[in-house]
Amino acid sequence: MPRELRTLLTEDLLARIHERAATHDRDNTFPHEDLAELTAAGYLRAFVPQRLGGAGLTLEEVAAEQVRLGAAAPATALAVNMHLVVTGLAAQLLDRGDDSAEFVLRDAAAGEVYAFGNSEAGNDLVMFGSRTRAERQPDGGYRFTGTKIFTSLSPVWTRLATFGLDDEDPDDPRLVHAVVGREGVTTKDDWDTLGMRATQSATTVLDGAYAPPAQVYRRLPPGPSADSFVFALFSVFEILLGAVYTGIGRRAIELAVANARRRTSMKADGRAYAQDPDIRWRIADAALLQDGAELQVRALARDVDERVDHGARWFAQLVGLKVRATESARQVVELALRASGGGSYFTGNELGRLYRDVLAGIFHPSDDESAHATVAASHLGPPD
Repeated sequence: MPRELRTLLTEDLLARIHERAATHDRDNTFPHEDLAELTAAGYLRAFVPQRLGGAGLTLEEVAAEQVRLGAAAPATALAVNMHLVVTGLAAQLLDRGDDSAEFVLRDAAAGEVYAFGNSEAGNDLVMFGSRTRAERQPDGGYRFTGTKIFTSLSPVWTRLATFGLDDEDPDDPRLVHAVVGREGVTTKDDWDTLGMRATQSATTVLDGAYAPPAQVYRRLPPGPSADSFVFALFSVFEILLGAVYTGIGRRAIELAVANARRRTSMKADGRAYAQDPDIRWRIADAALLQDGAELQVRALARDVDERVDHGARWFAQLVGLKVRATESARQVVELALRASGGGSYFTGNELGRLYRDVLAGIFHPSDDESAHATVAASHLGPPD
């Protein structure tokens, strides 16, 4: 019997969020009302354990919720995703006996909104290196100086999870992961993109942003690491990202089906396109991709929750899921467009908006090149 998953998002709430999505895309504005309603529903406390005042949902349950939210409003889902990544990795660490990031969960329970400020222009090492400088302070805290890109929730975050390189000791450099507040941080007004516009993922400039000692939760050597923090970060980030884009695919099929039933063919004596074998083939093709994506997201999230041992192939599984989910979603949306006719090419059409939104999946880590390298190494070992 399939397990019953707990949910925080009602259909009425999702309908209201969906109704506002087109306006925020058109106006390039942040969905403040969406965030307020999600906060009231306890969604920002989804990963927070019940004993700390949250819902205590599992990764599988939150992933299922993000599929639903992604179908309603992709940009809102992607923005909130970053808060969920930070709280989700803290919850995973705590569940495994590591309380180094428990303060994140207590903050979230108290109403703090977390953003994820790690991406840097030109940094193809991603989480294994940083252009940002982390300077150790006399009290054991750190000040961060550098520029981060794609910082979702820019207008509203109150806490920023970030990292930088402490190279004061050249023989023992360290990547420092910590949480800073708004002081010493400037947000640029530069978010004007093709899609995912409501995320408002502006460029963030750190100019001595301070993390007190209690909010510094990792100091790791540059490069790949077996530290549990790295696994928690990758697993929550990749799975929840895949969930958002899988939600886009789900909505695209709903729209394609509705369009096929509504549109009629003069060539076929007024019959609905839902009876046209070519249209049926396209929608079936999309559904085949979508079904696989939804099953993969749920299954891998459950494996994380249940601590399934994939051994050395865990990271290959995670980056592979991200690539398959985002690429499948892009193909599903394109098939839905082809099945829906020229009306979907007009500005303001929801399928056209989904097509622009889904393209953002190309730019999230792990990218195609990195994922293929990881998967190849898991089978063939590292290259010479």
